[in-house]
Amino acid sequence: MKTPNQYKVIIERDEDGFVASVPALPGCHTQGDTWEELMENVKDAILVMLAHAEKSESYRAKIAERAQEGSIIGVELVAV
Repeated sequence: MKTPNQYKVIIERDEDGFVASVPALPGCHTQGDTWEELMENVKDAILVMLAHAEKSESYRAKIAERAQEGSIIGVELVAV
């Protein structure tokens, strides 16, 4: 059985539900009205981008560049 790959996902709430992006996969964004819908949509979006990566050498190069840039450090609440 193949172990699934894991991806960090940035999730925000907006007036319509939730939006998400996957920093490791350029252009990988989705939304959902509920948390459950968002999670399913994120999985689908990742699979679409991975399928695109299999066919596109230039997209694979973008993924490799993104991997060299570092990762998300964190989120801070700043009072002013």
